[in-house]
Amino acid sequence: MPPDPGFQNMSSPHHPPTLVAGGGLTGLTLAYRLAKAGAGPITVIERSDHFGGLAAGFEIAGTSLERTYHHLFLTDTDILELVEELGVGKNLRWCDSSTAIYLDGRVWPFMSPLDLLRFKPCSLIGRIRLGLVALYLQKRTNWRGLAGETAADWMARACGASGMASVWGPLLRGKFDRYADRVSMAWLWARIHIRANSRQDGRREQLGYFQGGFAVIVDRLIEESRRLGVVFQANSRLETLDPAGHRARVNGEWVPYRRCVFTGPSQAFATMLPQEPNLAAYRRQLDSIDYLCAICLVFSSDQAIGDQYWLNINEPGAPFLVFIRHTRLLDPSHYGGRHLYYIGAYLPEDHPQYSLSDEALSARWYEYLRRIYPGFEPSRVQERHVFRFRHAQHIVDTAYAEKIPAYKTPLPDVWLSNFSQIFPEDRGTNFAVREANKLARLILDS
Repeated sequence: MPPDPGFQNMSSPHHPPTLVAGGGLTGLTLAYRLAKAGAGPITVIERSDHFGGLAAGFEIAGTSLERTYHHLFLTDTDILELVEELGVGKNLRWCDSSTAIYLDGRVWPFMSPLDLLRFKPCSLIGRIRLGLVALYLQKRTNWRGLAGETAADWMARACGASGMASVWGPLLRGKFDRYADRVSMAWLWARIHIRANSRQDGRREQLGYFQGGFAVIVDRLIEESRRLGVVFQANSRLETLDPAGHRARVNGEWVPYRRCVFTGPSQAFATMLPQEPNLAAYRRQLDSIDYLCAICLVFSSDQAIGDQYWLNINEPGAPFLVFIRHTRLLDPSHYGGRHLYYIGAYLPEDHPQYSLSDEALSARWYEYLRRIYPGFEPSRVQERHVFRFRHAQHIVDTAYAEKIPAYKTPLPDVWLSNFSQIFPEDRGTNFAVREANKLARLILDS
């Protein structure tokens, strides 16, 4: 959906807008909520040429697909309520999930207790301990006693050396790279607990996806918000704030605001603060949150590769973390008969892979994918896209609770909302919507 024409629509000297910086799902939902409550005028600015953030769509195989892999869980109540409110529930499809682990040169299905018992890279005692620990964490409802201990230490003690070496160690390293030994157990509890509850009546885990992709909800949010008077400006970068003058510099131009809400990463927000001594401690708090980058390679092929939707790569030295067969969520018939796939990795920005050209990265990852699936033929890849994201994953360490910034910043009428404020849960479209709903209520009540 194109941006609104004319940057001059953005403000009026007599009625400055609420300025929402960041056009991801948090920013879009917040603008919609405020506009629906009559709190206009509102302008959403986005530094890129598209809206939707990590859920933004691009064209492949004749339709829209997200730049990073996305799906919904049955527990994602906030976004599911928004889906119904916007009238796009008819586009939502639910299917059984399927997961596997690649280790010791073999793909091991990992969906049931029987699969766990067959998982020979782990000792028999280790497999039993893995199952018992997973059951305990699924049933445990309080994470607070876990926040101060690392996931690596807790899991090593609970699951034993074999379970840690074959399952949790590789997953933590693949997800958090050099920070793997610092991640809080509360974070891992939240991941396990949410997924365990995305089941109904003893069935397999259910995952939801939109026919037409997440662009269905992004486009409808923009459409409804425009109807309510919200203005959208792409290619518009917030550079700095002047809180005393209630103005922001956007693309070199100073524009007034009634309120300003920044929905990007905390470290990025720190660079926009005025250089005032009283903000030094706040800037250090924002900068204390570490981030990893992400790379997603998306490709289409006429080949059906693998049997599972989600394959975790637990082999030491693997160049990527996950291989996803997207067309297990939505049939290839929706993509002109093509199969769509994601390959993903989390990396520090200084990692050699992050600076590789798209061609070199694709060649390396295709070569490793052929080790997993020898029948894979790179020559049959029809479309290929590589996306890189800075500040893709914040590091939830054992001291994280002390680092979380408040929604209300020290700057008057300036608010902050991003994934770094979600704890112990991780990133996700449901939490983006939940945070926007929460912040809208805080702003309206202020």
